[in-house]
Amino acid sequence: MEKIGKIDVMALGRPNISPQEKEKLQRAKLQQQKEDGYQQLVELCHLGEYHAAKQLADRNPQWGYEVVDGVVIEKID
Repeated sequence: MEKIGKIDVMALGRPNISPQEKEKLQRAKLQQQKEDGYQQLVELCHLGEYHAAKQLADRNPQWGYEVVDGVVIEKID
């Protein structure tokens, strides 16, 4: 245990990360969400829940998928 006088108050907390690192982390998070969303849509279609899959895809346009005839496809803008 350190003495109270030796503790650097400014060093506590989260480390500062560069804007590039923040952007990289954000892109990775969005990619993971997209992959997780795809898996959810495929699973719903596999279970025969096409309407639920379509609704989920419609509620999450950031994933970039749609359900057509019970198949998950990537949206083309």
